[in-house]
Amino acid sequence: MRIIPYRRQSELRPLGTMLSLFDDFFRTNVEEEESQDNFRAMAMDIYEQDKEFVIKANLPGYKKENVRISVNENQLHIEASSEEIKEEKEATMYRCERYSGSYRRNLVLPENADVEKISAKMEDGVLSLNIPKKEPTPKKEITIG
Repeated sequence: MRIIPYRRQSELRPLGTMLSLFDDFFRTNVEEEESQDNFRAMAMDIYEQDKEFVIKANLPGYKKENVRISVNENQLHIEASSEEIKEEKEATMYRCERYSGSYRRNLVLPENADVEKISAKMEDGVLSLNIPKKEPTPKKEITIG
């Protein structure tokens, strides 16, 4: 007979479920496409200001030359890749935690995002994207002839 440790269910589990429902509900403006298994999803902050949307993505150790950003209609694609870390030492490896590989995120941008004027910069391992909002179309009155 095997002994299996008893794990009490957390009293906060219902709260976690409720919070994930809120996350799903508020993800209407920027939707995320699921990434494939061989890619990691990069951590990012997305927020809205008066005249623009701002995306900040953590890419520690990546150079801007290894980051590709593209837009297809209203979908923003961000990919970053790095070479595998190889150490030529004749020693026994006890732990290898430094990540090398690829990150990818695909986001659906809001309709009022001006994709023609997106700007990007990379500083201290953080990719910053500024996505201006389109000017709202002024109200036009039409007279009946």
